Amino acid sequence: MEFGPVPTSSALGAILAHSVQAKGQRLRKGLVLEQSHLDTLVEDGKSEVTVARLAADDVHEDEAALALAQALVPDEGAACLRLGAVGTGRCNIFATAPGVVQIDADAINALNAIHPMITVATVPRQHRMEQGGMVATVKIISYAVPKDALARTREVGKAALRVAVARVARVSFIETRLTNPVSPKGAKAIRDRVEALGSRMDEPVRCTHDISALADALQRATGDMVLILTASATSDLRDIAPEAVRMVGGEVAHFGMPVDPGNLLFLGDLAGKPVIGLPGCARSPALNGADWVLERLICGIPVTAKDIMGMGVGGLLKEIPSRPQPRNPKRS
Repeated sequence: MEFGPVPTSSALGAILAHSVQAKGQRLRKGLVLEQSHLDTLVEDGKSEVTVARLAADDVHEDEAALALAQALVPDEGAACLRLGAVGTGRCNIFATAPGVVQIDADAINALNAIHPMITVATVPRQHRMEQGGMVATVKIISYAVPKDALARTREVGKAALRVAVARVARVSFIETRLTNPVSPKGAKAIRDRVEALGSRMDEPVRCTHDISALADALQRATGDMVLILTASATSDLRDIAPEAVRMVGGEVAHFGMPVDPGNLLFLGDLAGKPVIGLPGCARSPALNGADWVLERLICGIPVTAKDIMGMGVGGLLKEIPSRPQPRNPKRS
């Protein structure tokens, strides 16, 4: 691509590099100059303009942005993504359903390293999206890029983006109690989370805070996933909720997570159904570690103990007023 100042009279068909005011008009950058534009510039006394001219092996910024976006999302329906309108070298990519973003980060990093004028920016991996949320943007920085560089980025980035949507149709929710009545706030916060992802939560089941009562409730749970919110937080693998899961033949795969708030979560399985022992902070609608596990499991993304223990970087979430210890204690 050629770039630089040229006589206005020889700029026909070139791309205007910088916006220009002439004869009361604003000729915007990126405009392909026609003879009428040149006449206006000359009449205004502008004998020189800065332009870009595409070489034979160049691809215009808009064409390149669309081509790369189409490579990233070759099947919009299957990926639950939609390509936005293209302009100024940019094509935004939007979620068409709520879910969790799946990104081939190695592919995105590799394509961004091919040519500095060809870029893709995304939300974080495993980011929860609402319908219509922007997942990524393709931006061609210059007015054109070489065909061979574009071809390489399209190959490297092929099908690198998608949104995983709800695979769990129904969720059972069990809440233990120490006294009556139980506040409905916890169940509402959980229901809102579940429904935001396109799944459905059954009516809450409440039982006394002991192993036998909880085990009985677990046996009667018919959802595709079981969520347990205990009146007293789980503090050990042998505490009431994990023991109740084991009593009915289930397994507890992991307890604890390096996310704050959200430390006191456990993950288990009951007859092939995921079981999440929720931390007490899940009663609040504020983001906590349980969200990251719940969102992935509802959307059919496996979660292992290794996955949970890898959530520490970025796992220090917003402060909550109820945390008992000061964050900046005075030195003695």
